[in-house]
Amino acid sequence: MRKLKIFLEMIKFEHTLFALPFAYIGALLTGLAIPQTYHLIWITLAMVGARTAAMSLNRIIDRRIDALNPRTANRALPKGLLNVSEVWLYVAVSLLLFGISAYKLSPLAFTLSPIALFALTFYSYTKRFTWLCHFFLGATLSMAPMGAWVAIANSLSLEALILGLGVMFWVAGFDIVYACDDYDFDKASGIFSIPARFGIAKALTIAAGLHVIAPVCFAAVGLLLGLGIFYWAGLLVAVFLLYYQHRLISPTDLSKAGVAFYGLNGTLSMVMFIFTLLDILFPSF
Repeated sequence: MRKLKIFLEMIKFEHTLFALPFAYIGALLTGLAIPQTYHLIWITLAMVGARTAAMSLNRIIDRRIDALNPRTANRALPKGLLNVSEVWLYVAVSLLLFGISAYKLSPLAFTLSPIALFALTFYSYTKRFTWLCHFFLGATLSMAPMGAWVAIANSLSLEALILGLGVMFWVAGFDIVYACDDYDFDKASGIFSIPARFGIAKALTIAAGLHVIAPVCFAAVGLLLGLGIFYWAGLLVAVFLLYYQHRLISPTDLSKAGVAFYGLNGTLSMVMFIFTLLDILFPSF
């Protein structure tokens, strides 16, 4: 149990909050109805398996870099609290859970699952050769709503693709903000990131631009599906949260970057889910 606790802390299991609500949003919007319990259970298990595998692989792949970075040197693998073989065991169990869940959901979900598995692994390597790494992370998380859509409909629609794009730009934006904390280390170590490539000031401007595009994508989904007042109210709250997080930070003061990354973005995903759910429950408003 002690090892399991260390593992869950290492992968920040509680941050499944970022992607899981958007998976549920994708499920809700597929048929503009509450999905069957069967689908919700397997979508949840697929998300838990996918994210656990992704974070575990990330920690294994980055363990030597993490050991050199003062911000990450206290993680479980660099400190020796877990060994690599133990984490590989968690990876194997998580991938098995993901594969079984995809198989249980729909034929297309299972057919496309290797693409998701490739993305889960590949994005951890991207910061070694491209400053577009933030977009690869965003694209990986964008599979949450699109995957849920495929799981229920056994097909992919324009609305699902646009919803996925919105998630990609949102995630890439807040990952750029978070990467500003590692600016000095990334520059010194040859790690690729938008802050390291363009500087912190320009990176924050790029992140803000992405956080303008993301709500536009979410608004396009609302228009295409004819969603009601609750969805639009949730989107307005999300826009405010994006605006507020960029007010918290500046090129000369990144002390609240962690608040912006963890607190506000986790809140944003939950707000979008809750208001989308309300829109499905009360479509006449």
